[in-house]
Amino acid sequence: MITKQFKKSFTQQEAIPEDGVNSALEVLRSGKLHRYNTQVDEISETAQFEREYANYQGARYCVAVTSGGQSLQIALRAVGVKSGDKILANAYTLAPVPGAIHAAGALPVFVEIADDWLTDIDDLRNKALKSGAKFFMLSHMRGHIADMGAICEICEEFDITLIEDCAHTMGAMWKGRKSGNFGKVACFSTQTYKHMNSGEGEILTTDIDEIAARAVILSGSYMLFERHGAVPSREVFQNISLETPNCSARLDNLRAAILRSQLSILDHNIQRWNQRYRIIENGLRKTPWVRVVERAQHEAFVGSSIQFHVEFQTTENIRVLIDACQCRGVEIKWFGSEDPVGFTSRYDSWQYLGDIPKLPKTLSVLSTTCDIRVPLTFDEHDCENIAQIICEEAERVAVLVE
Repeated sequence: MITKQFKKSFTQQEAIPEDGVNSALEVLRSGKLHRYNTQVDEISETAQFEREYANYQGARYCVAVTSGGQSLQIALRAVGVKSGDKILANAYTLAPVPGAIHAAGALPVFVEIADDWLTDIDDLRNKALKSGAKFFMLSHMRGHIADMGAICEICEEFDITLIEDCAHTMGAMWKGRKSGNFGKVACFSTQTYKHMNSGEGEILTTDIDEIAARAVILSGSYMLFERHGAVPSREVFQNISLETPNCSARLDNLRAAILRSQLSILDHNIQRWNQRYRIIENGLRKTPWVRVVERAQHEAFVGSSIQFHVEFQTTENIRVLIDACQCRGVEIKWFGSEDPVGFTSRYDSWQYLGDIPKLPKTLSVLSTTCDIRVPLTFDEHDCENIAQIICEEAERVAVLVE
């Protein structure tokens, strides 16, 4: 029997829009790559991007920096995290989150997740009560937005500062409110596989004067903070600028020019992602060996990736399925592996954090959790083929199991 093969790459992104290419060429021809390399009354590409993204997000302030890890560290320091502080963090996340917590000298307190990959609200309350942590770095992992109403209530009750990691939820909403507008500060990634692509990059937003000023200084503004596009008044910086370290994480004008061209089409691209997501989702429902978790109707998500559970009893059978799909060109990531693979790892693999308490519920959920990227270079027919291949191989493994 001839089996269908999938030929496209799961890591190939769309080309940068032509106006972004032209803007990047203008920056290169000018030689002004550094964000502060401007004349009097000249606004840099990076400052313009900060203004435009603040407007898109509906935030007062925006700071563009070089990477997700730097943004998360800056956010933690800007809200007042000190060495030895405890930071609540949902256990379903990626390595830059605990890395940032560790780099800030803080200690993570991991919170269990539920079967739908969302933060377990009961465990969050329990950990908030017992740990005494005053900060919660909430990662909207793979675009899944938890019950923000309940989370905000717990944060208010225990006087916890909420920091949102929105690497996978740029442009998403929860009950009509944009992801990132619930906490005191939010971070949005522009790394290649996110919703806007600058290779590496990150955007930090906040509505709070002091946090914005600290973030600007931490990013490495020296005394050039007034050259930013969306910052508080000079008076706010007077004391902060001398008390805050410079971490040199400035975004450059080249990447800002590339990002500006993508911001204008972001909402359109979100519609395109969700069309592809729904096709794969519906296709995966055709086998009982794959379980798709229904998304809440009030969650306006961005389907740039899709997660599902595999209903096999042993990890070996899951490995067989993943290998079989890989042989046919479909790249599946699995969060059940004890060892990190590529970008994928789980909370108990970060040994530099020391002895982390076991989270049995999270380990059980992750043991059957599979994940695939949905790049916009895939068309609707590609998505149908991907779902068909996964279902066919799941059925074959099921026969072997029986």
